[in-house]
Amino acid sequence: MVATIAADVGPKVVGIGRFGSSVVVAEGSVLTNAHVIRRDEVRVRFADGRAVAGTVAGIDPENDLAVISADTGDVEPICWADGTTPALGAAVFAVANPGGRGLRVTFGFVTSAGRSFRGPRGRRIRGSVEHSAPLPRGSSGSALVDPRGLLVGLNTMRLEGGLILAIATDSAVQEQVRSLARGEAPTRVTLGVALAPPRVARRLRSAVGLPELDGLLVRGVMEDSAAERAGIEHGDLIVRAAGAPVTGVDDLHEQLERASSAGTIELQLVRGIEERAVEVAFK
Repeated sequence: MVATIAADVGPKVVGIGRFGSSVVVAEGSVLTNAHVIRRDEVRVRFADGRAVAGTVAGIDPENDLAVISADTGDVEPICWADGTTPALGAAVFAVANPGGRGLRVTFGFVTSAGRSFRGPRGRRIRGSVEHSAPLPRGSSGSALVDPRGLLVGLNTMRLEGGLILAIATDSAVQEQVRSLARGEAPTRVTLGVALAPPRVARRLRSAVGLPELDGLLVRGVMEDSAAERAGIEHGDLIVRAAGAPVTGVDDLHEQLERASSAGTIELQLVRGIEERAVEVAFK
């Protein structure tokens, strides 16, 4: 089975830069992790030894995804799986070509589904796949495939004990990859505030005689930001977003992502001891 995967999927997994891997997902497009991209132009090395210059078509550092435009020649793009995340215990194969220095194919099982980790910008990436197919350094951006050779994930991070985390290439990620390939920048709303975590907020409020509360403390507000236009001020404590409790920055990020399509979000604030609700509108 490993030999079959190597023959079928191997040519579709290529080296990128000095250390990374990537996957041919369409004619002229290869997919990799954003964190392996250091400049707008990178070297793409194919399994047959061919090397070409590639340019960044689209990049999303928050979700650790990047699509590179390059001449993929006659390499047949990899096929996506059905858009669902592989279940716990499912058999998987990891296929990498670190920096174009040679193909690696290993076998393993999904050891955990629905994992999360922090991306390069600190935002939590949810729904990842943890698996036991070992990979060497330089395998970020490589393919995780099922026994049919269909792409189910993008290998991203090595964990202690040799386990690997892969971004699940579900239906949402597939659509995002197509968008990045078209050169479309990811749309993501921002409040425009500097925040202190709950533990700092509790300590600072206690220091000035205010009751301790869970929430994110606003330490600064950017000029002409959505937060400033909504009347949010330095010292406000964000305790709820869209009706959901805010006990950490991930809670706020999750609600902001949901607000992207609506264009507004209601935040519940505590200013001193006074509670108030504000409607934040995004341009």
